Amino acid sequence: MLAGGVGAARYLAGLVQVVDPSEVTAVVNTADDVWLHGLRVCPDLDTVTYTLGGAVDGDRGWGLVDETWATMAALARYEQVAPPGSPAGLTWFRLGDRDLATHLYRTARLEEGADLAEVTAEVAEAWGVRCRLVPMTTDTVETRLTLAPTSADGGATAELGFQEYFVQHRHSVAVSAVRFVGAELARPGPGVLEAIAEAERVVVAPSNPIVSIGPILAVPGVAEALTARRAHVVAVSPIVAGAALRGPADRLLTELGHDASVVGVARLYAPWAATLVVDEADAGRAGEVEAAGMCCVVGPTVMHGPVEAAALAELTLQRAPA
Repeated sequence: MLAGGVGAARYLAGLVQVVDPSEVTAVVNTADDVWLHGLRVCPDLDTVTYTLGGAVDGDRGWGLVDETWATMAALARYEQVAPPGSPAGLTWFRLGDRDLATHLYRTARLEEGADLAEVTAEVAEAWGVRCRLVPMTTDTVETRLTLAPTSADGGATAELGFQEYFVQHRHSVAVSAVRFVGAELARPGPGVLEAIAEAERVVVAPSNPIVSIGPILAVPGVAEALTARRAHVVAVSPIVAGAALRGPADRLLTELGHDASVVGVARLYAPWAATLVVDEADAGRAGEVEAAGMCCVVGPTVMHGPVEAAALAELTLQRAPA
């Protein structure tokens, strides 16, 4: 399974209700990762881990339930004295007190010489996660977004890291380009290509096609491996009735010249995926999806809770052609 973000975590939580978790491998986006306060933070890996571990904050979709924020409150004291441009006192990316333990452990293990795949497995085991979580790569890949020029800034362009775009600016700024720095030199994470080659079904979670699935595809060898298994690759559209359920997927698709619809998703995925699962709200566009080159399966895709997530997993696995 290719995974990134809250939608992927919720889908995985449904999948492990209908499939033996030990038979599931999730290849997780790491291009959102960031170093903060000397700590390696892996938002997508952590969201998946906390969700499968039954500890995620369900309201936010990320972080830990019943989290406290004393460290961030104390750190805010230093924002006023930090030199311009210094990230030393930043608090716009909030790290909860309990969540910090994960980043402390991960960073210490990386400094000991373990790679990200090893540490990810250890963190998952600590949270009782039984399926296999694999980073898309253990090398450094960074999502960078070019902002669309505006008259207010004199037509100048600027580039932001993903977390600056997504968290600091609340993905409210228009984007003209996205690139994945370091992807061309990255190696697939341990077992990624093997998992794709050997899987009975490769599922693409309802994740942002541009900044969650895009980085995984950018790692050399991954797109080719998917293309070789195309008949067995089924994706769940993250766009329902022309809109993203959460996050900026619809706006990014439009800003980058794609159709913000299930048809636009189909056009992006058709070269390497044979089937697209779309919501009942998009049943009227099934013919267009098929004209774009994908078999279209229609059913409820909005995951209000664990029951709906499990039903979506069943739909994805049973009704989509093998």
